[in-house]
Amino acid sequence: MTNDMSMKRRTLMTAGTMGVLAAPSIMTGFAVAQEKTDNQNMQQAQPPIRALKLGAFKVVAICDGTRASAKPHETYGTDQPEEAVAELLAQNFLPTDTLVNSYSPVLVDTGTEVILFDTGLGEGGREAGSGRLMDGIRAAGYTPEGVSTVVLTHMHGDHIGGLMEGGKPAFANARYIIGEAEYAFWKDPARVGTPAEGGHKGVLEKVVPLAEKATFIGDGAEVAPGISAIAAFGHSPGHMVFRLESAGKAMMLTADTANHYVLSLQRPDWEVRFDMDKAAAATTRRKVFDMIASERLPFIGYHMPFPAVGFVEAKDQGFRFVPASYQLDI
Repeated sequence: MTNDMSMKRRTLMTAGTMGVLAAPSIMTGFAVAQEKTDNQNMQQAQPPIRALKLGAFKVVAICDGTRASAKPHETYGTDQPEEAVAELLAQNFLPTDTLVNSYSPVLVDTGTEVILFDTGLGEGGREAGSGRLMDGIRAAGYTPEGVSTVVLTHMHGDHIGGLMEGGKPAFANARYIIGEAEYAFWKDPARVGTPAEGGHKGVLEKVVPLAEKATFIGDGAEVAPGISAIAAFGHSPGHMVFRLESAGKAMMLTADTANHYVLSLQRPDWEVRFDMDKAAAATTRRKVFDMIASERLPFIGYHMPFPAVGFVEAKDQGFRFVPASYQLDI
């Protein structure tokens, strides 16, 4: 009995001693874990970016934010049976009741200019976790003041929301490139009392104050050497896409020509609620992505899954999206 009690005491003492000796290690482990958590939080504060090479151009996709929404059929394939939309999503390993949308402005450094395509949701999106473009620009090694040109593909709120910051131009030294047809439509007071009235007010607030520094363009206009505009009307009355070319390499910025990598590309003829002229938008989708597929061009789509860059191949009724891997890193 005495020996048993003695052994128990020694065991307890040994365990206690080991616990004391282990305490610094436990505390060190806690400190390391805390440091990792702090670093992760810092990383989360920096929005995702993706830098790419295109000849002599540096192209940076910036995630302004993401948004989940329910009931995909209420946005895509609105002219189709709800079951058809759900079936296509399921075939592509996607949930049938939820969509996740991302917003990806693009910065292009040509070596002589820093050109920003679209500006995200800006201040109005921050409460919901979007409006992160400014931080993304800095994370890429640039500053808002260093942006020399801002190009608007069109004037929906998620593309013009970041033009102003605190009532002042967010890009203090920039000139602006704006589609003439798009601007004329949204500025027109005839929009008052129509479903486009909200967009009209947004343009009056965000775009009109910058008009004196803007150049208004049409189909085929040159934004800068190697960057040209192509009319792609339908999603909005003056929607534009842009072709980038440098040192024999080319890329397309397709903006909102296709807003979902499955529903818009695999079924380009399906109607989309946000397309203002649905027939014209479907025609434009086929035209733009036929060209991209036939030329085997990379493209960045504003609402493609971040980092929003990939390729398409013609397949079945439409196109298959192929995300880029390392093709634009070498």
